Amino acid sequence: MAMKTPKDSLSDVGVGSVLSSLFGGKAGNAPEHARIRPKSRRLENIYLPNAIATLLLCLYGLIVVWSASLMIPEASWPRQLVGVVIGLLGAFFMCRYDYRNLANVTTLLLILDIVLMLLPKVPGLSYSAKGLTGWVQIPFIHMRFQPSELAKLVTVFLMAALGAQYNGKIETLKDYVRLCAYLLVPFALILTQPDLGTGLVILVSGAAIIICSGAKRSWVLVTIALIIAGSALIIITSMTPGLPHLLKPYQLNRLLVFVDPNLSPTDDGYNLLQSKIAVGSGGFFGKGIGNATQAGGGFLPEAHTDFVFALLSETFGFAGALVLLALYAVLIFSTIRLALAVEAPFGKLVLVGIVAMWSFQLLENMGMCIGIMPITGIPLPFISFGSSSMVAQLLAVGIVQSVYLHRTKAA
Repeated sequence: MAMKTPKDSLSDVGVGSVLSSLFGGKAGNAPEHARIRPKSRRLENIYLPNAIATLLLCLYGLIVVWSASLMIPEASWPRQLVGVVIGLLGAFFMCRYDYRNLANVTTLLLILDIVLMLLPKVPGLSYSAKGLTGWVQIPFIHMRFQPSELAKLVTVFLMAALGAQYNGKIETLKDYVRLCAYLLVPFALILTQPDLGTGLVILVSGAAIIICSGAKRSWVLVTIALIIAGSALIIITSMTPGLPHLLKPYQLNRLLVFVDPNLSPTDDGYNLLQSKIAVGSGGFFGKGIGNATQAGGGFLPEAHTDFVFALLSETFGFAGALVLLALYAVLIFSTIRLALAVEAPFGKLVLVGIVAMWSFQLLENMGMCIGIMPITGIPLPFISFGSSSMVAQLLAVGIVQSVYLHRTKAA
């Protein structure tokens, strides 16, 4: 079936109806209080709520990494600062770039996605750490980066460009399956590294775009049921001797520990228990910078990366965690508010993918630190140590600003 030609605005189905039902008002016809208006000539091209929340999150993250650097030699504060600076420069150029140019280059986006996923497999460039081959060593300057972090954003553009062609309603099951097949390409490639955490981020953000592109509810429910059944089958076969083990031993252990933290007290179960202790020991106002005993004493592993929320909670307490959640709320809900006001289908779906990416990452990272989500290697946006993640998150903010800058023009 031939794809539909994009129109200037969505109908009351698809992404428009989903966002409208959740947050009130009609997409493309937002209520008066929800419209995005410039504050002044100097600031009219900057979406201030989103930009201010981002800068405060970056500052907060730098403070957390600096606190970690006082106790953890691997937590290099200058390196994190370099990541922030590069990311802000990238966000500035991304903001000025007309994101709508990517709406009709789906083949190029798919190829770029594949290249980024396979780049760590190239001999001479590949760099492995902690059982993953997800890094690329840049020649001559001895720096590393994770191409999969950039692939998250490429996948968002790819799925948004494909979804926007249906103008808010996917008519046939064939078209729905086609979109899902496109999403499975980067998901399957990232599993070869293997990096299940990043794969889940890609899967969730892409799925959110497909749903908001106008997929029928019955199709989505059947897909969810198939995913659950397939996941259960993979877990069972990975636990049964003689059958194919699709899950790595450490991945299986993390799932088992999620069910029973006391199952493996010397490995992943130990990490989870220490994370809970760190979160709880922070109290209301925390122990202060440099006084996080769980991280400083070496009890909490990966305190500056995977378990950074536990470190933050121990250092700044419940109050510090509330501040972090408030900043995330401003960042995410300001992006949703912009999605309600933007008329272009492609722009709406891009924002949906970015919101889904941010929301899932913070839910998974915070959730695993307190035991309500399985342990994965997903970083906490703007807070976890790591230049690749920082640059990718700031580029996402640049994309949001680009959508705002070009909001009055159809795409």
